[in-house]
Amino acid sequence: MPYSVIVSKSVQKQIVQLPASVKLKIQEKILALKSEPRPSGALKLKGYDHQYRLRVGDYRIRYEIFDEELKIQVLQCKHRREVYRDKS
Repeated sequence: MPYSVIVSKSVQKQIVQLPASVKLKIQEKILALKSEPRPSGALKLKGYDHQYRLRVGDYRIRYEIFDEELKIQVLQCKHRREVYRDKS
């Protein structure tokens, strides 16, 4: 059963501001999370129970998986130098 992926308005704004060359790749990766929430290359973040990150070039997608509810919440989509600064 596919997971539902929730992308908040703030994350949507982050994606819109990305360079065009990266934006499409990131959108594809986020959509792919519906069928495979832990794809190869996904890394569980230390210090968090359910948070993971995906690399897309120099950009990172931080997300949280709720297996009981089959839900994925995208937390951030930023350049690698910025994504880990704000602990949301």
